[in-house]
Amino acid sequence: MKATQFALVAVLLPLNAIGEEIPPFTGSVERLAPSFDSLISRDAQIEVLATGFNWSEGPAWYQDRVIFSDVPENTAFQWKEGDPTASVFLKPSGLTGKSDSDRPQGSNGLATDADGHLILCQHGDRRIAKLEKDGSFTSLADRFEGRRFNSPNDLVVARNGSIYFTDPPYGLSGMNDSPAKELDFNGVFHLAPDGTVTALIRDLTFPNGIGLSPDEKTLYVAVSDPEGTHIVAYTLDGAGTRVSGRRLLFDAEPLKALPEHPGACDGLAVDTVGNIWTTGPGGVLVLTPEGKHIGSILTGQRTGNCTFGGPEKSHIYITADMFLLRVKTRIQGM
Repeated sequence: MKATQFALVAVLLPLNAIGEEIPPFTGSVERLAPSFDSLISRDAQIEVLATGFNWSEGPAWYQDRVIFSDVPENTAFQWKEGDPTASVFLKPSGLTGKSDSDRPQGSNGLATDADGHLILCQHGDRRIAKLEKDGSFTSLADRFEGRRFNSPNDLVVARNGSIYFTDPPYGLSGMNDSPAKELDFNGVFHLAPDGTVTALIRDLTFPNGIGLSPDEKTLYVAVSDPEGTHIVAYTLDGAGTRVSGRRLLFDAEPLKALPEHPGACDGLAVDTVGNIWTTGPGGVLVLTPEGKHIGSILTGQRTGNCTFGGPEKSHIYITADMFLLRVKTRIQGM
């Protein structure tokens, strides 16, 4: 089917997060299959909620607001309905003390657990941490078999409280060649509620975004390898601690050749019927559970991550380079 698009008028807000004039933004929605209309209406708008960030990442819906990371600035920002722009929520967000990392940075991926705690991938501290009600952090995991993680990047929380997370080397100067790198692989890990850490996957080059199918039987991982960006899927065993049946769900590499399609597969979110909303070349790509690309939210920016949020989880919030964006959806997020 031929792709159909509609251009959206650039939205200009008065001030950004640091009090400067917001630059204009223009995006569009690309429809590649009729079924996409059931996910995003044809009159939906891409809203610019805030801008002026160094590199926005890892949004999560927390209480009544969206929280997201500005990774290089070691800051997490917040935005809620009615706010004219974003404001600081946590600083520091991911490097909270002296770090043994040679490229200290803040938080990246964020999520909430069943008890309402904010769970953070902290690049600088090289750990998964929980934000306590008093504002302190509790370290949930910072090592595997006695060796420090590289830089936990993104995570998803299962219904039983288990945490699945990726650990690429992006928080280390020189990445795989960094002298601070202690693990000899870039892994995907399972963190059990009792603190046990299991390495599920060891052979992906740059594991990045991560998500679960609605029945939690399938694990999705975005690979942001500059030589070949793609989405892979694995079958989880009944305990959720072993994977099998690795399969290529979607190869996004051909999209990089299209005009104004910067970026790679990075963060992802899953809706209630199992569609995968993954960032990729051009913006946010929407895939069916079988891996068919049915539409995109084109941001024209390198796009880091996305999450569903709002009182009914019926908005998709997108971190795209300097921007925090939002689009109303007809489907809810997990």
